[in-house]
Amino acid sequence: MAFDHQTFLKSLTQRPGIYQMLDVEDHVLYVGKAKNLKNRVSSYFRKTGLTPKTAALVKRIVQIDVTVTETETEALILEHNLIKQYRPPFNILMRDDKSYPYIFLSDKDDWPRLAFHRGPKKAKGTYFGPFPSVHAVRESMGFLQKVFKVRQCEDIFFKNRSRPCLQYQIKRCSAPCVKFVTADDYAADVNLTRLYLDGKADKILQQLEREMDAASTDLNFEKAAEYRDQIATLRQVQAQQMIEKGSGTIDIVAGAVSNGQACVHMLYVRQGRILGSRSYYPKTPLAESVGDLLEEFVPQLYLYGGGRPDLPKEILVNAAFDGSQVLTDALAEHVGRNIQIKDNVRGFRAKWLELAQRTAEQNLTSKLASKQTLQQRFESLRDTLGLDSTPERVECFDISHSSGEAVVASCVVFDNSSGALKSDYRRFNIENITGGDDYAAMEQAIRRRYTRLMKGEGKLPDILLIDGGKGQIGIAKSVLSDLGVVGVMTIGVAKGTTRKPGMETLILADENNKVVARPQQAALHLIQQIRDEAHRFAITGHKARRDKKRRTSPLEGIPGVGPTRRRDLLKHFGGVVEVKKASVADLMKVTNINKKVAEAIYSALYNE
Repeated sequence: MAFDHQTFLKSLTQRPGIYQMLDVEDHVLYVGKAKNLKNRVSSYFRKTGLTPKTAALVKRIVQIDVTVTETETEALILEHNLIKQYRPPFNILMRDDKSYPYIFLSDKDDWPRLAFHRGPKKAKGTYFGPFPSVHAVRESMGFLQKVFKVRQCEDIFFKNRSRPCLQYQIKRCSAPCVKFVTADDYAADVNLTRLYLDGKADKILQQLEREMDAASTDLNFEKAAEYRDQIATLRQVQAQQMIEKGSGTIDIVAGAVSNGQACVHMLYVRQGRILGSRSYYPKTPLAESVGDLLEEFVPQLYLYGGGRPDLPKEILVNAAFDGSQVLTDALAEHVGRNIQIKDNVRGFRAKWLELAQRTAEQNLTSKLASKQTLQQRFESLRDTLGLDSTPERVECFDISHSSGEAVVASCVVFDNSSGALKSDYRRFNIENITGGDDYAAMEQAIRRRYTRLMKGEGKLPDILLIDGGKGQIGIAKSVLSDLGVVGVMTIGVAKGTTRKPGMETLILADENNKVVARPQQAALHLIQQIRDEAHRFAITGHKARRDKKRRTSPLEGIPGVGPTRRRDLLKHFGGVVEVKKASVADLMKVTNINKKVAEAIYSALYNE
């Protein structure tokens, strides 16, 4: 039974709250929050403009339950409680329930130790972190072992030693277990370790420099050499980890969305050092933009995400989202202090944010190119088109120009095992057509491409994608028929009226222009990916050709005018514009320019 949304919306309040969308079996499909419940829920039932994913959600709704709250902040907290409880299929879900690792310093002991820690903080001592990964902890602890030689062994091992262990032999421990180091010297090493973990490397360097000078003055050159080595190691690490002169505790959260997939990459900055990073690949059933992605993901991470680390002082994001202020208020209530969420930053913070965004985009590109994802998309394309077997090879053409200038056609190739076959990509410089005639440009490109393929210079595709409607498809069918190409399925990719991704329709040329209005999502994402790559490749070629043309002197290519005469002409007149204004008589005044050459120059420039 279809959901009677009109009757439901008439009585719906405009106050803040949360809404739960349920299916026929009373399973929660989606949980959302709203500042105005009536306006937000109404948006799901508008007649046009819904994405395929949202439309699929709406089709399954048989009931909507709402809970009214006093504030939007209360709605946010309730929303995430319910998401955690029901794990709805159309919400972004946090799937990583592990706690974050820390470095533990047992500074209440007589001989403190460093240790890896994960879980409840029950032991007495200081916890440094959180670190984004176990690797980041191990790397930091390894460095501290080499530089400051604070023990990392278990207490039961430490208390039962009668001679130093291997760590002492390889200079990773000062052997406090057998008193090879004095209590004062060991305490000094512990203090330096603490300073380092607190991000106060500059203070450590100053202290080590003073002690090195003192040791040199006392002619204790062996000790001075140890200090020297510690200083050198610290400066090397500092150069690797410090970005400008940043400080503080900051999380950088950057998202990327493409073709139905998403990646969120996080950088963890502690006391001005990037301690590590972490990538998430959340499901994004309804997210269309980075802002949509972050609006769902960031609250999940910081409010109720499993293993949430200690909250930073600042959270930097690469896109603004509507619920950021509400989240800030909720976090303030949660931890008792203000936490800033910023999307517009400068200086070293902007560099961190750019780094995280580039990484997110790169990781997402790699994810999209993975064989498993690729195979699934090709199989989905097979099912959408009703083919007997999975297509192995797809080609796509696109045209790029600037008001008819420097027309370039691109041809990109994808197969179901490797994805983009860049070695098989081709560009075609289009000539001798009316400027802006995309039909003629497409006809020339396809003819040149498939003439070569029919001569055995390559492999025919199973599917030919044309970015366009019936006109472009007609051109492609005509050329293929003329060349005797058979067995290639021609498909037009027509943009919807809104021209938004996800609203495309497929036009099957081999079935009298049959229209597939709702391709399977995975198939559509594959087509979008291939089409976007063809577009990128065409634009790159067009810009290069246009810029080359604009950099080329109009004097080039004129018979009898070589580099020497071009130089003499430019030197005499002062520039190309002045040369164009010159008469034949004026041109003949230039050294080495006779009447024949002058007439050739005048004719070439006049007819340009």
